[in-house]
Amino acid sequence: MAKPKRIILGGFGNIGRQLARRLGGGADPDLSIAAIVARDKDKAARAAEELGLDVPIITSAEAPGFDAILVECSTYDGFRDVVEPTLRAGGHVVAVSVGALAKNLDLIDIAQDSDAVLQIAGGTLPGIDIIRAAAEDEIDEVLLTSHINPASFAHEPYVKEHGIDLDAAAAGPVEVFEGSAREAAGYFPRHFNVAVTLGLAGIGLDRTRVRIRADGTLPGARHRLTVKARAVELDMESQNFPSPDNNRTSMVVALSILAALRHDTATLRIGS
Repeated sequence: MAKPKRIILGGFGNIGRQLARRLGGGADPDLSIAAIVARDKDKAARAAEELGLDVPIITSAEAPGFDAILVECSTYDGFRDVVEPTLRAGGHVVAVSVGALAKNLDLIDIAQDSDAVLQIAGGTLPGIDIIRAAAEDEIDEVLLTSHINPASFAHEPYVKEHGIDLDAAAAGPVEVFEGSAREAAGYFPRHFNVAVTLGLAGIGLDRTRVRIRADGTLPGARHRLTVKARAVELDMESQNFPSPDNNRTSMVVALSILAALRHDTATLRIGS
């Protein structure tokens, strides 16, 4: 029987703890947690103990010393500090805070130079596989329309600077932004990992268009993806539901990480 694949949790917030609950204590025969990267080691150790998880709490600089995949589940601000040492050492990183990559695109070059793997799990968006397939030929247009809970935007400078009335979103969609995926990631770096993932998978951050609406009538984020290409046209919509631990995070985020990790170990692999 094959040994479980070892992972390092690169952060121990909402996503990291969701993964710990599913994988901790040898609960999963295919995946095991080898260590946790945390700035506040004492806080992380207490949280790990509460979940019955007995693993080392380490710094990001120590992560390359483990024979394990680093699953980055930190924050926009901590993204580079968490992933860079492992990428420079030629390791394998699965990234969650992908919005930060738009401001740190040199990490892709670092990964290439060191023969590392920088993997983005695409399970939070509809149609990623078909976009990657269409990108092998010609894509004319990619448009992402996202309806987001207004509470997620309450403290965003862009909303305040543009005088957007989020209270009105309680009754229906309120226009917040329209522009490129690069601009969306710049203005809303903590919310638009999906825009960066989409741009990198298809026709780039500048050609990928994003519309953002605040909408208090939905149970979670709703994404509609429209693609026009020479090989295919696509119109898909997904309704995400919030995590029970943090309603600003979609439940499917942690599940997409698990799916990506399982794909690498599976005998039967579905997806391009």
